[in-house]
Amino acid sequence: MLEKTYDHAAIEPRMSKAWEDAEAFRAGKALEVNPKAEPYSIVIPPPNVTGSLHMGHALNNTLQDVLARFYRMRGRDVLWQPGTDHAGIATQSLVERQLMEKQEPSRRDLGREEFLRRVWAWKEHSGGTIVNQLKRLGASCDWSRERFTMDEGLSRAVVKVFVDLYNDGLIRKDKRLVNWDPKLQTAISDLEVISVEKKGNFTWSEKTAEEKPFDAVAFAKVIDRDPSGHLYYFKYPIKDAEKLDRKFVVVATTRPETMLGDMAVAVNPEDERWKPYIGKTVILPLVGREIPIVADEHADPEQGSGAVKITPAHDTDDFEVWKRHRAEIKAATGMDEPINLLRPDGTLKTSVFDDFSWGHRAPDPNNPNVIHSDDDGLVGPSAVYSIPEAYRGLDRFEARKRVVADLVALGLVEKIEPHLMKVPYGDRSNVVIEPYLTDQWYVDAKTLAQPALAAVREGRTRFVPENWRTVYFQWLENIQPWCISRQLWWGHQIPAWYGPDGHIFVAHDEAEAQALAREHYGKAATLARDEDVLDTWFSSGLWPFSTLGWPDETPELKRYYPTSVLVTGFDIIFFWVARMMMLGLHFEKEVPFRDVYIHALVRDEKGAKMSKSKGNVVDPLSVMDNYGADALRFTMAAMAAQGRDVKLSMQRIEGYRNFATKLWNAARFCEMNGCVRKEGFDPAAAKLTLNRWIYAEAQATAAAVTEAIEAYRFNDAAGAVYRFVWNRFCDWYLEFAKPVFMGEDEAAKAETQATAAWALDEILKLLHPFMPFVTEELWTVTGEDGPARTSLLALAPWPTPARDTDAAALAEIDWVIDLISEIRSLRSEMNVPPATLLPLTLTGATDDTKARAARYEAFLKRMARLSDIGFADVPPQGSAQFVLGEATMALALAGVIDIAAERERLKKEIGKHESEITKIDARFANEQFVAKAAEEVLEDNRERRAEAVAAAERLKAALQRLANVA
Repeated sequence: MLEKTYDHAAIEPRMSKAWEDAEAFRAGKALEVNPKAEPYSIVIPPPNVTGSLHMGHALNNTLQDVLARFYRMRGRDVLWQPGTDHAGIATQSLVERQLMEKQEPSRRDLGREEFLRRVWAWKEHSGGTIVNQLKRLGASCDWSRERFTMDEGLSRAVVKVFVDLYNDGLIRKDKRLVNWDPKLQTAISDLEVISVEKKGNFTWSEKTAEEKPFDAVAFAKVIDRDPSGHLYYFKYPIKDAEKLDRKFVVVATTRPETMLGDMAVAVNPEDERWKPYIGKTVILPLVGREIPIVADEHADPEQGSGAVKITPAHDTDDFEVWKRHRAEIKAATGMDEPINLLRPDGTLKTSVFDDFSWGHRAPDPNNPNVIHSDDDGLVGPSAVYSIPEAYRGLDRFEARKRVVADLVALGLVEKIEPHLMKVPYGDRSNVVIEPYLTDQWYVDAKTLAQPALAAVREGRTRFVPENWRTVYFQWLENIQPWCISRQLWWGHQIPAWYGPDGHIFVAHDEAEAQALAREHYGKAATLARDEDVLDTWFSSGLWPFSTLGWPDETPELKRYYPTSVLVTGFDIIFFWVARMMMLGLHFEKEVPFRDVYIHALVRDEKGAKMSKSKGNVVDPLSVMDNYGADALRFTMAAMAAQGRDVKLSMQRIEGYRNFATKLWNAARFCEMNGCVRKEGFDPAAAKLTLNRWIYAEAQATAAAVTEAIEAYRFNDAAGAVYRFVWNRFCDWYLEFAKPVFMGEDEAAKAETQATAAWALDEILKLLHPFMPFVTEELWTVTGEDGPARTSLLALAPWPTPARDTDAAALAEIDWVIDLISEIRSLRSEMNVPPATLLPLTLTGATDDTKARAARYEAFLKRMARLSDIGFADVPPQGSAQFVLGEATMALALAGVIDIAAERERLKKEIGKHESEITKIDARFANEQFVAKAAEEVLEDNRERRAEAVAAAERLKAALQRLANVA
């Protein structure tokens, strides 16, 4: 017996336990029923082990669960592979913060072994939070197969991949610029960098210096408050400029302290202003080094003076310029390496010998003023690499203040002005990220990318929506070496050992490394293991096959690889999707997934991106507390239109909670009216038009939902089942059925009871992938009567739509529904009081229409609030009219409403909507508005305009109806 009210808080834990106890979602379950069941597999994008469920997770996992439940009910052998990612930076930072809060020894005081023991202890105690939250959402994974990127099997896979790629020449160590986090003191990926727009407010110019002298104290306060958002114009003296037109080269920079590491000034080779100066040198202020003026297209003649400073160790573009002019710069300066100014913590070095990190290059033990290169050739005197004493050891932003003040004092600053710029911040540390020249391990991604590009071009993997192919191609066609090392302790430690002379031995374990060393040196040697760990994207790039037991040839790997589909967000197409493609093709010689469904962002109801700073973040756990997991899931699916962001409205979530309540109440109505399933009942053989109609509607809905889910049109699938449940079954079928249930015709009653029970079962099946909790509960309780259920709803067979349905039944019932709907709409438009009964007159009606109206007269009167239904050759005076089929329907309004006042009201309402349309059109005609407005603002205006147009058209139709009313 169903409870009187729908209570999600009571239902959801009960259903979760029923699924868990029954092992309903175990891979291979379908094979127990059908040994020929085809596999269908999905790997979950592994959430961070430190994470908590957010709306992105809720959307992503809802859509995966819709697919898993749908294909499971269709008899496929479904594996939805769960697991979590070890989240190197996030986890290490969390445990370090806990140590600090508890005033325990720091990571380095504890040592690597003890610190990692603490991390594993935290993981065992608190690392399952997000898994439990996913279960609460209803995720029907095979939880018995849960994996972790640091577990023994996956770790073995990571080591093998690294060693094999190294031996294949696809991994090597190199010195390149990386995103460096001075707080965490590690390289980080682009995905972990957030660009924040900054614009300062400090202005100064040497032209106005007499009136407004440079205030070093005020400037320092500005930098302390926010170090970014200014553009500084420095004057570099040209050597031997007495006979030259120009005495200085003016360069602009947003990071003044980096000028201490300048190695050249670049000008465009086609810039007539600077052609005579190419090859000459300038004196680097504060340092005194000579650096050359080189010709390079990187310099834009249209920007500033046309000259740019080149600091290769601290700017990616500058590094490329340095590589192109390396010989020229070395000849002019004696320097063969970029000057890295910073220590890992963001303070300035004393010299390049401070925190030396150039591989084999090292100071000469016999002459500390000389550096040796790889071939033992002299690089040059150490003095040319030195940092002036005044700036040594300073924090980078303290150095910024000193450098600017000192250059102003020397008369070498032309001006300082506010400058709108995007500043990179670490998403974990919230400090400014530095481009930083350092030795790291790199994968030859360009080579691995070629098969990954071909696989998508050839259609072996397809993107949905298809436009994401373009993004995928653009990234892979321009791919750079992939930095895979991180300066952390938590993660997969790089399987590389160094000999006494720095020779590298890459091996599966230390014993193998020692064997390689003996072979190389001819004797045993002391080896030191690389302290760095691998980027977490490296291990998660193996996820589709490592979770299935690779490198072992397991039955699961053979059966479920390649997977059927990957569901993920667009922001990790490069970071994860492309890398899984590259590694899957390289090691398994097959794509890791057939389809890649890319979903959009979840935004707030106004279309703005959710962020803590804006205070518009919606917590899915809170939503589930208040409205239930089913309501949240259905909202996500119903709004997941391909290519469109989800605008999350609490009103929509509440509406879908009401939808669950509506279904619950409909089931109780059926229960109270004896709607029990009958053994052997065939709804296709029903005699009543009403029952043949709901059977046809159910078939059409099943076909629409099936087709939409197969095509990843989740919103269309949700919309189809919603309309069937609310509009067709609840609003109409049960209303039509009430007189039958209360009537004297026992045969009709029995058929309708059996049909209603059958239709309710079909609804529960169709709705189950979207709202699993309430549907499983209703399936369980309604199964207490009638034939015994043979399985949980989660394992019940999906409806198979019939090809042929009763067109006559559809036409008849739809005519009644359309007539009532039109009358209700007209009454609403004309402000007819609900209690007022109106006469309806049909003109031009055929005999079939007259008979149909007679058969449903009582129902029409009750549902449309009619006093009478009649027929005439012409519509009566004072009536509002509409056409349905071949007949004209007329509702007499004269004397019921004030016709003149109603016309004026409609005109006024139409005017309001047209005024709104005009205002919005004016905004879009303004090029500045379109260029500057955020996308969510533009989308909001488009939606408001569409709503206004629809409302105006509807009211104009109502006004036209009144034209015939006297």
